[in-house]
Amino acid sequence: MGGDTEPDPLAGVWDVVVVGSGPAGSSAAYAAAGQGRRVLLLDKAEHPRYKTCGGGIIGPSRDCLPDDFKIPFQDRVNAVTFALNGRYNRTRRSRRMLFGLVNRTEFDQRLAEAAQQAGAVLVTGVTVTGVEQGGPDRRTVAVTLADGRSVRARAVVGADGSASRIGRHVGVTFDQIDLGLEAEIPVPERVARTWEGRIHLDWGPLPGSYGWVFPKTDSGTLTVGVISARGDGEQTKQYLADYIRRLGLAEFRPAVESGHLTRCRAEDSPLSRGRVLVAGDAAGLLEPWTREGISYALRSGRLAGEWAVQVAEAGVPQEVRRQALNYAFAVKAGLGVEMRAGKVMLAAFERRPHLFHLAICLIGPAWRAFAQTTQGHTTFAQILRQYRAARRLSAWAAR
Repeated sequence: MGGDTEPDPLAGVWDVVVVGSGPAGSSAAYAAAGQGRRVLLLDKAEHPRYKTCGGGIIGPSRDCLPDDFKIPFQDRVNAVTFALNGRYNRTRRSRRMLFGLVNRTEFDQRLAEAAQQAGAVLVTGVTVTGVEQGGPDRRTVAVTLADGRSVRARAVVGADGSASRIGRHVGVTFDQIDLGLEAEIPVPERVARTWEGRIHLDWGPLPGSYGWVFPKTDSGTLTVGVISARGDGEQTKQYLADYIRRLGLAEFRPAVESGHLTRCRAEDSPLSRGRVLVAGDAAGLLEPWTREGISYALRSGRLAGEWAVQVAEAGVPQEVRRQALNYAFAVKAGLGVEMRAGKVMLAAFERRPHLFHLAICLIGPAWRAFAQTTQGHTTFAQILRQYRAARRLSAWAAR
C-alpha cells in the first residue's frame, strides 16, 4: 500500500484569513477567533523574529491587549531626557510610569500565541503573493501563495507591513514616508543601569527628525534610533552616527543595525476592497509626528478582526460593502482623528522644534500633556480640541 499523504493544513474555506502575525495581524486573529470563527493566521517568517522598532508600549497599546496578556517589559519608563540636536539637555520625571519598553521579538511572539489560544491557526513559512476576488464565487476570496497553492476565505485582513501586498490590492496610498534607522547596542551592566527607567529624545537637525534611546535593561541593550523624511538617507545615517557618538556609546559594537520605511496613509486612502480589509502598517496607520505604530496596529487590528467577522457573514455584495464601510468609519472616527492632529503637530515641529523643546522642558502643562498622552489619559487630538493655547501655538509654529 502506498503511504498516506498529510492533509493540507490550509484546506477548506476559512471564515477569516489574516496575513501577517505582527501586532495588527495577531490582534485581528485574536478578535475574530474570540467570536468562535475559523481563523487562519499566515506569516512568511517564524517566531521569534527581529523587528526594527523602539518597542515602546504606551497607554493605548496596553489598553487594547487581551485581558490576560502579560507584557514582557524590559524596562518601565518614568523619566525622559530631552535634547535639541545634542544641546540643552533637560530631564523631566513622573511619579507614575509613562510607558513600558519591550523587545518586539518576544512581544510579537506572545501576541501570536494569544491568537492561537483564542482558537486561531498559525501557519508560518508561507509567502502570500496576492489576493483574487470577484470570481464566480462572490462569497469567498482566494489568497494566493508563492508555492502555487491558494487559500479560500470569506474575509481577509491584510496586516503584512508597510510594503504590504494586500495593501497594494486594496489601493492604499501614502502622503508621508519616513526613514527610520536603528542600532541595538549591548552595553555593560554599569552603563545599562545609568539608563534604567529613563529614555532620551533628541529633536534632530533635519526637519521633522528626532532620535531616541530606549533601554532594554533586562537584556542589557540600548535601542538607539533616528527618523526623518525619506530622501535624506545619507544625512539621516550621519545623524545616527553623531547621536551615538554624543551619547558616549560609539565604543560599543551594535548587535543589530537596521532600517525601515514608515508610511502614513493619505486621508482619502481606502481601508478595504470587497471582502479584504487592511490594518496597521499595511493600511498606513501610525502617528504622523512620533511615527508610533504599535498602538495603531493593535487598535486597528482588533477593529479589523471584529468587522472581518461581519464581512464573512455577509452574503450579497451590498452587505459586504456596508460592513467594510462600517470598519472604515470606526477607524477614521478614532485613529483618523488622531492622525489628523498628529499631522498638525508634525507641521509645527518641522518648522520650530526649539519651541517644542522649550515648552516641554520649561512649561508644566506641556510636560503634563506629554506624560498624559503616553499614559493613555489623553491624545493630541483632545489636547488641540480642549486647549486654545495649544491650537494657537501649533498654528503659529507651522507658519
